[in-house]
Amino acid sequence: MEITPDIFIFWQWQGLKINATIAITWLNMLILIAGAWLVTRRLRREGRLSRWQNLLEVLVSGMEEQIHDMGLAPPREFLPFLGSLFLFVLFSNLLSVIPGYVAPTGSLSTTTALAICVFISVPLWGVQRRGFIGYLRMYIKPSVFMLPFNIMGEVSRTLALAVRLFGNVMSGSMIAGILLSIAPLFFPVLMQLLGLITGVIQAYIFAVLAAVYIAAGAQMEQQREQQVQG
Repeated sequence: MEITPDIFIFWQWQGLKINATIAITWLNMLILIAGAWLVTRRLRREGRLSRWQNLLEVLVSGMEEQIHDMGLAPPREFLPFLGSLFLFVLFSNLLSVIPGYVAPTGSLSTTTALAICVFISVPLWGVQRRGFIGYLRMYIKPSVFMLPFNIMGEVSRTLALAVRLFGNVMSGSMIAGILLSIAPLFFPVLMQLLGLITGVIQAYIFAVLAAVYIAAGAQMEQQREQQVQG
């Protein structure tokens, strides 16, 4: 029973290789890009809106409301990044119910890359909202002796974000394989339903944690703006 798609090598030349993780990741991105173009190419601002557009607007509004509840305002500024993370993880996890499909989120390299994107976005938005000096001061609070601990905290939560998603997807695949080997006639449908539910949950948790980390880096400036507006 294989626990990671990294072991499936499609092409290799000297030090370069393309494994299932890379191939499926790019395939998923192409499908998501094509799907985004298809669902948005007939959107309109005026006149009678189609049912499909109404559904899309409800979904986008719901995502913006969730982002706002995490303390990120205006939510539309953070929607492209957080929404892309959520859709990629969700799409990868949901397709894992297809026989023969190997979710790239079952590879530690993919989850680490996603976590690094979050790691980079935190200081970018933090500096934008709080200024360079204001953001750096966060690492020496409540005293300068906390600097190494705060830095280790940033690194450790990035590692935890990557390992959490990888561990959940990997363990889910292993449990499904074990159950299918025990009772192949009963568990396939049950495991597919369970896989759909857990895939949605894992994508939601990853996006929520990313939003929480970004909000922590920009929270002070947002509070200051709210006080000025109040």
